[in-house]
Amino acid sequence: MGHVYFTRHGQTIWNVERKICGATDVGLTELGYAQATELGEKIKQNQYQIDEILYSPLIRAAETAKTIAKVTGIPARAEERLREQCFGKYEGTPRRGEEFQEAKLHFIDSYDGGETMLKLAQRIYNLLDDIKAESADKTYLLVAHNGISRVIRSYFEDMTNEEYAGFGIRNCEIVKFTF
Repeated sequence: MGHVYFTRHGQTIWNVERKICGATDVGLTELGYAQATELGEKIKQNQYQIDEILYSPLIRAAETAKTIAKVTGIPARAEERLREQCFGKYEGTPRRGEEFQEAKLHFIDSYDGGETMLKLAQRIYNLLDDIKAESADKTYLLVAHNGISRVIRSYFEDMTNEEYAGFGIRNCEIVKFTF
């Protein structure tokens, strides 16, 4: 039975400011780079059996992945399907804004210029299906975003809309999912 690892990018200034990043390209803080280095060391020391790192092309995930790759020696490449969901008019607004929290429960809402949850789920589920087909031969570390972590978890576990909207992982936390 194959598996895949997932981690969220290191800390960004918008994480500190509790703003919605979405598809906005926000870089890592110094702590974000330190978190990525620490995760790379953890992967190396615990001898995780990872063949390749796939990462979102957004700079915060790309820099996290490249830092992990430098520490571990694991090859890494960008995977467009791991790009964070575009939250349209909500990008750059407070993460806990009441209007945004309600909008997250509407899976067909494009947030006035963004991407619906259903379209996001389709591209992530397609990626996971592709990875599952290769899982007997290869184990990946996916480096992406909090929104992507929700979709990945929903691929492996049933969730209510409220659980889905409220789910998240910490910066550079690593999670293992089994197919």
